[in-house]
Amino acid sequence: MFQRTFLRQARAARSPLSTISSTTVTPLALRPASRFQTQLPAIAQGFAPRGRFYSTEPEQKDAPKEGEAAEETPLEQAQKKIEEKEKEIIELKDKYLRSVADARNQQERGKRDMDGARKFAIQGFAKDLLESIDNFDRALLAVPAEKLTAAENEENKDLLDLVAGLKMTENILMNTLERHGLERFDPGELVDGKPQKFDPNLHEATFMAKSEAHDDGAVMYVQSKGFRLNGRILRAAKVGVAKNN
Repeated sequence: MFQRTFLRQARAARSPLSTISSTTVTPLALRPASRFQTQLPAIAQGFAPRGRFYSTEPEQKDAPKEGEAAEETPLEQAQKKIEEKEKEIIELKDKYLRSVADARNQQERGKRDMDGARKFAIQGFAKDLLESIDNFDRALLAVPAEKLTAAENEENKDLLDLVAGLKMTENILMNTLERHGLERFDPGELVDGKPQKFDPNLHEATFMAKSEAHDDGAVMYVQSKGFRLNGRILRAAKVGVAKNN
């Protein structure tokens, strides 16, 4: 329909131009513009090709919607993997150090157990010998001191030989036990010229009595001597303690 209208207007524009005499021809530049000519640009404007305009800005991706995680770049992914590996390295290092420490502790504990077993392996055997050692002391104390000093008396020669044999046997036995860590201590020995004080870690008080010759708490009588095995008390010494107050 638009084409028909355009053809009608073109025909109407031609008819006045054909009737104009050649003598009255006016220069084209001086002719007044016809209604068609004034309308032509507006009509032709509808047929003018329209150019396409392209944006020079880089295409932007749609922003992530709320609640959706943003897509990670390769650099961020690599950084994340590096952080995960570093955490894994720290955990493995911690496990390694713990295992090394446990191994060392177990090794030291095993060494202590072996040393303890070696040092106190004869503990039961030594306890069984303590009574025999005490019998040596009782046998030697049973001989009066005045008979031991009468060396020129021929009647006491056999007794002196017996006492000397007992002492020799006792010394050999004690020297053998000392080489294995067994040590005997006598609370009746004087320390700086004074009797020893009662020590509950070393002594066992069998009785307490008043004694004017001893200070309060001093050991005044030794019933049996004490023994240590490699520094550990194997048997406390049995003593009598003075109690004056």
